[in-house]
Amino acid sequence: MITVRDEMVELRSMRFHYRDWAGPGAGAPVLVLLHGYTGHARSWDRFAHGISDKYRVLVLDQRGHGETDWADPPHYGTLEMVEDLKAFVAAVRLERFSLLGLSMGGNVSLAYASDCPEELERLVIVDIAPEIAAAGLSRVYANAARDDRFASVEEAVQRALEDSPIAPEDMVRERAVNSMMLMEDGAWTYSYDRALRDPNMPRDRLDADEGWSRVANIAVSTLLIRGALSDILDREIAERFCDTVPDCRLVEVAGAGHSVPLDKPDEFLAAARTFL
Repeated sequence: MITVRDEMVELRSMRFHYRDWAGPGAGAPVLVLLHGYTGHARSWDRFAHGISDKYRVLVLDQRGHGETDWADPPHYGTLEMVEDLKAFVAAVRLERFSLLGLSMGGNVSLAYASDCPEELERLVIVDIAPEIAAAGLSRVYANAARDDRFASVEEAVQRALEDSPIAPEDMVRERAVNSMMLMEDGAWTYSYDRALRDPNMPRDRLDADEGWSRVANIAVSTLLIRGALSDILDREIAERFCDTVPDCRLVEVAGAGHSVPLDKPDEFLAAARTFL
């Protein structure tokens, strides 16, 4: 039987939530998972369940997301999240581990890898690079800025199903249900920080030059997974990423868009598991 626990930890004066999938036993290798923008730790449940026969899996709700505190003031830059990850690694006393990050979490992961290569066994980056396709980025921010009040959780689920026509319905539904919180007037809204839905909030991502500089400093065996239908990561940029990292391979998942683990969960698990 697979054991999973929900835990809280204080990092940098904020309360962070994480899920701890016990793995096959004491001494199992550790895999840390980082979700994308507007995501949460529960969005990794199916993948974590599928790989926890080999790994102890630690899944962090990053600042402002899931059950983790909202930052006040709302600082959500990549490097802030890197410092959060460093604090988390110290708090749970990790020495060597593998790191997998999707989208926003992928940017955090590649920046962390450039700072702390000696701590990493392997690195998996999912559908992100220092340069992001403008059309896809506009789509993501436009979706986040839409009306965020729902009469019921089911209404929010229906929007999520419309937004994710490729993905298995049960996974979309579970992700959406775990994204919601009840408001005092009886309406429902997303649980991630409202500041992240503000199109005018500064987006403190690494600029392209610094991002590529950090990619060039990655000194750990790396897998880049791209959704073949992605509107965020162009194929040419993915190839540049792999050419820049000394030990990197590229896997494209057919039929998947940007949210590869959601769109094609079985194929994603197979690609990551083979590499790890």
